[in-house]
Amino acid sequence: MSRSASIGGMEPMSTAELKPEGGLLAAGPAQLIARTAEAAAAADGVLALAKQGVRARVAEAGGVDAAQHAAHGLAWFATTVEALRQMNLWAARLNEEGSFGEIEQLLLLAAFAEYGAQIAGGIPMSQLEIIRPDALGIPRAAIRKYEDEIADIVAEGSSETLKARLAELIEHAQGATTFGNSGLDETMAAIHEQMRDFSEAEVVPHAHEWHLANAYIPIEIVNKVAELGVFGLTLPEEYGGLGLGKLAMCVVSEELSRGYIGVGSLGTRAEIAGELIHNNGTPEQKEKYLPKIATGEWLPTAVFTEPNTGSDLASLKTRAVKEGDVYKITGQKTWITHPVRADIMTVLTRTNPDEKGYKGLSMFIAEKPRGSDEDPFPAPGMTGGEIEVLGYRGMKEYDISFDAFEVPTENLLGGVEGQGFKQLMNTFEGARIQTAARAVGVAQCAMDLALKYALERNQFGKPIYKFPRVANKVVMMAVETMIARQLSYFAAREKDEGHRCDLEAGMAKLLGARVAWANADNALQIHGGNGFALEYPVSRVLCDARILNIFEGAAEIQAQVIARRLLEDK
Repeated sequence: MSRSASIGGMEPMSTAELKPEGGLLAAGPAQLIARTAEAAAAADGVLALAKQGVRARVAEAGGVDAAQHAAHGLAWFATTVEALRQMNLWAARLNEEGSFGEIEQLLLLAAFAEYGAQIAGGIPMSQLEIIRPDALGIPRAAIRKYEDEIADIVAEGSSETLKARLAELIEHAQGATTFGNSGLDETMAAIHEQMRDFSEAEVVPHAHEWHLANAYIPIEIVNKVAELGVFGLTLPEEYGGLGLGKLAMCVVSEELSRGYIGVGSLGTRAEIAGELIHNNGTPEQKEKYLPKIATGEWLPTAVFTEPNTGSDLASLKTRAVKEGDVYKITGQKTWITHPVRADIMTVLTRTNPDEKGYKGLSMFIAEKPRGSDEDPFPAPGMTGGEIEVLGYRGMKEYDISFDAFEVPTENLLGGVEGQGFKQLMNTFEGARIQTAARAVGVAQCAMDLALKYALERNQFGKPIYKFPRVANKVVMMAVETMIARQLSYFAAREKDEGHRCDLEAGMAKLLGARVAWANADNALQIHGGNGFALEYPVSRVLCDARILNIFEGAAEIQAQVIARRLLEDK
């Protein structure tokens, strides 16, 4: 059973005590869920108007690129609406199980109050960019109507009384696996607890030391992660994997990233390589590589990005030229994670120089010997240098140069040229879901640090947590972390059910990254000057949180993809 804040050790207190008779909480869980379902439906109605308005603006401007503020704003608007829908469904499932307790009710109401108010008044796309209803072409009358429809939710869910009680429950739940029941079934909850126990024992005590030294995560830890089955989590059992789905991947990635994002990201490259080979490889490639990836015997790395391409993979220039029974790869790659200790690389190259777009790209499975800091790339035709980074350490980032680096022809993924981009695209959903889960873990870590410090730090004769501006920050961290968690779980379930979920995966990553950064920023603020000192782990978490809005699709690219999908739907 998950050590969630709703289970055991809590003071008995009815939510009816928070508001006079007639309030949403006093009306009981079923009524609260029904009321938030109505609010979610009302938000859906406003979203439909936003789609109409943005379509008109995009048409007038001559395309999405010329109307990015509105188009990307629509992506954020739809993400916010979907987040509320998933919170309502989460609450309904818990209520059916008899697990919708006080803390869950408060989280639900606070979530609908805050995000409902943002829908009406403005949603933050970044610290400097707020998308307002007017910019989406939503009639003011419709916004006024929506505000009236959710007025009771905003009033009660934003009240200081509610926040004070939620702060009290959070204080008593310090050390919980989740603050509020996450809604996982018994199997997933057990996996969550297993990862938490491992992380608390093996990762948390050393994470900051590794970060400050810019040191590799010790290979002993990598081996223990392998023993837990992380590298073969979603691979079929016939190849030595556990045969679990993306929801399990979310749970594992979240909890390990809570301990240290570097450890939570160890499985990312195995997940990408495993999915690439399992979905696209020849039978011989699957038999050769998947079992060794699953056990962690071979560590993979992903070699896609180039210095001048970033998200524009169509302009990729690294060449692979076939000469007899080998391909010779020549070109520059950058932002390659964990390449020195990798045994295999999934390398995206251009095999057809006459085809300048996506159709000329091919994927290779390239073997290499493990290197060291002294000799990072002992393979012929391969050199590189470390990119020093603010955070997301423990695996190290590199620029890599290939000069006639040889790969056997049988290592062309799938055995057919020109399929590389299509093969890679099939992994984007899973990669973005996993990144969303990593963001939830970082967000939870930031909240943990903020709560601990706020309870231990005394000023003016009492813990600073007793001051509402401090406690309310932690409260909203708990609220938004649960929102981001439920959105990532939703995307994972969609993937596991075989549905197209690029939209849902993109939304989960978009929101999760924002929440992680907001939590880290506010956690550092709670630490005050000490948060600016390198000795405090929150300084590391701030740096780690920042990358989440950039890799696996920058927030702006993510919003662009979501907007295009939304505008496709009539």
